[in-house]
Amino acid sequence: MIKVAITGSTGLVGSRVVEILQNEFKFIPLTSNELDITNKENVTFQLKKIDFDLLLHLAAYTNVDEAEIEKELVHKVNVEGTKSLLDATLSHGKKFIFISTGFIFDGENPPYFEESLPHPISYYGQTKFEAEEHVKNHGMIVRIEYPYGNSLAPKKDFARTLKSLLEQKKTINAITDSKLTPTYIDDIASGLKHLINNFSPEIFHIVGSQTLSPFEAAKIIAKTYNLDESLIRPTTYAEYFTNKAKRPQWCEVKSQKNTFYKMKNFSEGLLDMK
Repeated sequence: MIKVAITGSTGLVGSRVVEILQNEFKFIPLTSNELDITNKENVTFQLKKIDFDLLLHLAAYTNVDEAEIEKELVHKVNVEGTKSLLDATLSHGKKFIFISTGFIFDGENPPYFEESLPHPISYYGQTKFEAEEHVKNHGMIVRIEYPYGNSLAPKKDFARTLKSLLEQKKTINAITDSKLTPTYIDDIASGLKHLINNFSPEIFHIVGSQTLSPFEAAKIIAKTYNLDESLIRPTTYAEYFTNKAKRPQWCEVKSQKNTFYKMKNFSEGLLDMK
């Protein structure tokens, strides 16, 4: 059984990945209590102590708006932390998988495939791209987009957040002139199962099979859970993100390399969740 050391095992994606694949791999969680990824010496010391075959690196600073303010911390976590983990992993002759994001693209010339040229427009996106540059050709890069699903993590994904607001009869302002690619976390786990078993130091996109506007996504959530669609109000990208960090407006992320697992569309993912 492949021994997988994992960072971010209590996060939105990591907790569900471990839950689904715990009988496929032996997971060794590297929690923030014992491993400080911003401390290179600590990383080297902690990885020496464990017996692992592959390191799956999910931990990251992901608050896009706060990242514009806390730049030093974001760089330490997302860039320096990733490089320290990569270096320590390679020094033991082990494999490395880095989880990245579609936020490395500018959202101006979609669709984006594995070989599309990154051009980040937020500091969060910039740090994820810088981390990718360290990993490139040395480890595997797996980009995911807008993950949602039945996660054990306390942090809610965008789909569960919108569902919760509609259940509370709260009005939602949803963008009509923008696209995102929601990805069902259970599908991410299945994609990762294949990639861990068939490792190669390349870039892969493990993303949902449907791209839609946040407004369309909110409507599908309302329909799926029989909630009041009239609570969903249209708004524009410019209006919604006034005084916020830039996000890729047209973030249609696709894969040319995922020939091994059929990803669900948003409706199918929500029904499976339900």
